[in-house]
Amino acid sequence: MKYLEVFEQLYKKPAQYTAFTPYRVCPVGAHSDHQLGLITGFAINRGISIAFGPTENGVVEIQSLQFENKAQWHVVATPETPQNDWADHLRGATIALSKRYPLRRGLCAVINGMLPIGGLSSSAAVIITFLSALCTVNHITLTHEELIAFSQESENEYVGISCGRLDQSCEIYCKKDHILFMDMLDNSYELIPCHPDMKPFKIAIFFSGIERTLVGSAFNMRVHECKSAAYALKAYEGMEYNKFGDAYLRDVPYEVYLRHKDKLPENWRKRAEHWYTEFERVKKSIEAWRRGDIEEFGRLSFESGESSIKNWETGSPELITLYDIMKNTPGIYGGRFSGAGFKGCCMALIDPAYEESIAKTVTEEYLKVFPHLEGKYSVHFCETADGAKIEDNI
Repeated sequence: MKYLEVFEQLYKKPAQYTAFTPYRVCPVGAHSDHQLGLITGFAINRGISIAFGPTENGVVEIQSLQFENKAQWHVVATPETPQNDWADHLRGATIALSKRYPLRRGLCAVINGMLPIGGLSSSAAVIITFLSALCTVNHITLTHEELIAFSQESENEYVGISCGRLDQSCEIYCKKDHILFMDMLDNSYELIPCHPDMKPFKIAIFFSGIERTLVGSAFNMRVHECKSAAYALKAYEGMEYNKFGDAYLRDVPYEVYLRHKDKLPENWRKRAEHWYTEFERVKKSIEAWRRGDIEEFGRLSFESGESSIKNWETGSPELITLYDIMKNTPGIYGGRFSGAGFKGCCMALIDPAYEESIAKTVTEEYLKVFPHLEGKYSVHFCETADGAKIEDNI
């Protein structure tokens, strides 16, 4: 609980509140939410914690244990443009909240991430944690939908990442020992418990040793390629189309894609191919989950990872190496890149009986290829978890 100790050292008093938001993994349904697809997800028992208390002068002062510089701004005078530091996500969240609710109090806070940055939606977790804290000190109660929407707005409009709602939804809606199955077309979701006959599983996180940021990566380009494919397919089919920004592959029937896919530029076709096949994989994976078939569920997760390499064309050499090692390691049901898939980490569903041998095998094989990453690469075993929560009077 180092962040609590740091809070007392900085502010000479105990924190009045704490909040926690879990990281998330998406075993099947990746790169789909921004095109209104289907997703699956788990929250894990690692995440972002914050210790905080109110400030009556409206100043936000926040220190991260992962970054050196303390961030500071006023709730009614937040910089309108990014400051290009770790706290931009939180400035964007402040602006999104202040558009809808009056903010009078700021907060003093210390925030801490439990795992290395990259692939577990740490940015969404940081935003949700901060928003929860800012609402608490201003006596604002947000619905889950508002919390998701404001968090997404921070990333889309302030930071400039064209993400969908997968990360935020998992981190808010998920429940321990359940999988989240969500349709991004109407945001309907179902929490499906583990089948009583399902074999035991844990979630393994393999960090490549290379952290990543979505800003400046090819993430936004992939989203634009999907929209371009959707827009072109509508035109080829004679379907009605309006603004480019309102074009989604979910609006284009699969049969239309099959009729016209060869007319698309190769990159657009590949992105669409991933999206349509991932849509079907999610449906199949949920069927497997309902009947307790963790092996089939894992196989579909591996298949999702393969499509991410071939059709979505993400995956650094480090992540592809981890993925290939995972496929050939006994005790791993399935897995894929986690997050955008450029750097960061891979996630896997594993048989807990093989935990020790999995850690040993994957580590040894990976460091044979990338020995310079020893000390940066790491393995973590996690459980499923509930979504975000706030506690007071600690």
